Amino acid sequence: MDIYTRTGDSGKTSLFDNKRVLKDDIRVESYGTVDELISFLGLAKHYVGCKQIYNIIQGIQEKLFTLSANLATEDPDKMKHRIIEEDIENLEGYIDRYMEKLDNPTGFIVPGSNKGSGYMHICRTICRRAERRITTLSAKADIDPVLIKYTNRLSDLIYALARYLEEEEIKVGYRD
Repeated sequence: MDIYTRTGDSGKTSLFDNKRVLKDDIRVESYGTVDELISFLGLAKHYVGCKQIYNIIQGIQEKLFTLSANLATEDPDKMKHRIIEEDIENLEGYIDRYMEKLDNPTGFIVPGSNKGSGYMHICRTICRRAERRITTLSAKADIDPVLIKYTNRLSDLIYALARYLEEEEIKVGYRD
């Protein structure tokens, strides 16, 4: 089977419900950014050095496929799987667990005192960009508001994990 279809050669692509849109459509931009996050999490999990965090990331990647499918489908009746409030509660549980281990850190740090934390901070910034793209999409199309909420909470979790993984917290020293 060929992986090329030539259907995108004119700058259009198909959503999951077969509607054709431009490849730079905000909907495509939204799920494309989530795809980027899924891929970068796939790299990051190999540098975290902790089986529990590896497994958390693996579960997040799987949930992000659901989120991405929801973004790539205009017709809500054609969505087989959804992000639900319980998914957000799970993220909050992880956030609470890892922030508690950090003893409530404050202030900005220079990210990336090791590869694991560095990759997680990159994932955090990609996640926040995904949230911005999804928010832009929500102003133009009906999307489930739980998708924005999930992405927002996910960026908090990725931040908590990145902070937890820092070997040394280098506080930002504002210099003249």
